Amino acid sequence: MEKKTGLIHKTLSRRDFVKTSSLTAGGLLLSSLPLSASAYAAGSDTLTIALIGCGSRGTGAAANALGSSDGVKLVAMADILEDQLRDSYNGLVQRFGDTDKMDVPEENKFVGFDGYKKAIALADVVLLTTPTFFRPLHFEEAVNQGKHVFMEKPVAVDPAGVRRVLEAGKIAKEKNLNVVVGLQRRYDNRYRELYKRLRDGEIGEVISGQVYWNQGPFFIRERRPEWSELEHQIRNHFHFIWQAGDQVLDQMIHNIDVANWYLGEYPATAQGMGGREVRTGKEYGQIFDHNFVEFTYPSGAVISAQCRQIPGCFNIVTERFNGSKGFLSTGGPEGPTIRDRNKNERFRYEGENDPSPYDHEHVELFTSIRNGEVLDNTDYGAKSTMAAVMGFMATYSGQFLEWDKALQSDRRMYPHHDLNPEDVDWDTPAPVQPDENGYYPIPVPGVTQVL
Repeated sequence: MEKKTGLIHKTLSRRDFVKTSSLTAGGLLLSSLPLSASAYAAGSDTLTIALIGCGSRGTGAAANALGSSDGVKLVAMADILEDQLRDSYNGLVQRFGDTDKMDVPEENKFVGFDGYKKAIALADVVLLTTPTFFRPLHFEEAVNQGKHVFMEKPVAVDPAGVRRVLEAGKIAKEKNLNVVVGLQRRYDNRYRELYKRLRDGEIGEVISGQVYWNQGPFFIRERRPEWSELEHQIRNHFHFIWQAGDQVLDQMIHNIDVANWYLGEYPATAQGMGGREVRTGKEYGQIFDHNFVEFTYPSGAVISAQCRQIPGCFNIVTERFNGSKGFLSTGGPEGPTIRDRNKNERFRYEGENDPSPYDHEHVELFTSIRNGEVLDNTDYGAKSTMAAVMGFMATYSGQFLEWDKALQSDRRMYPHHDLNPEDVDWDTPAPVQPDENGYYPIPVPGVTQVL
């Protein structure tokens, strides 16, 4: 298969790990910050942005960034896939083309595995929104080049990647770089108000909680004869462990992060179960269609976490916490409420006109940059990623896992190589290969080893 060089341009211990935990994202409710970053310090120049990863989430993140603030401009784009970059650019031009927010000449559009370096070099702020596997590498490069960062969650797919992000985060801190991670519930007024009330003791000591991300299946892109195996897997990254982990990591990380944030700590242990009940076809790659994880925290609190991707089932995405004095729900059938032990409602969050947290995480990032401050989400982004990684490691293996051992694990659940951008093209063998019938290796609880 011909190499695609581009359309336009060729191109730790647990105690140490958690002690620096930040309990809030920006430290303030959204209402305490300007809704427009036009109120930046006098004399600041326009902030230039590079988008690394031009899929639906990347395009959405770029739209959020450009639409949230004045004085920001997209100047560079990079993606492995030529059509994806083109479609993203055209969509953004449709929305922002009549403003001064789009300034991406042909020579600033990079296609190829190494294009991210060139795009990063052209901007003040980089948006890292590729499949998760590439995040540690791209974050390291952005930090080494001294750039402020917005990076999507999760920040890695395995413990080695988490450790790599933490090391890069130390350098970012030394350079006073701003880093925002796309765990947007931390930038949501509803979650911040409920967090404040929980930490003020309105439900007493948190004893347990339940978090859910139950929905229908992820999309599938049907295999095309012109695609190599590597391209097929990258275009269907949600279905392959090496790129996205599992639903526990890719989606339920949001719920797990809320639990970590509200409890003010990170799981000490995890155990769970899961499997493939409905999505058993070869087109579904490797991941499970249902998972259940039980996290136990140092305080003794137990959080039950469940996720599912099966059609025709009850769907719910929310978090609930049970305390010695009452109950807190962030949503779901009860709505964002606090109730006493007799189920009497004591508080309900309204906030119909709240700003979108997807926009406001960019507002806070730009505000911090312009004010000469440092907003750094790296630690909690990495810690919540590690909690979610430990969760799917537990369901895949069927084993009881401890935080320290999981964090230090270097065992792979799949044949793996680093896909060094300098050495990769579309004929490079994919990290996992189908068997003679087209089926991929699937984790087997009780057999799969993760430590």
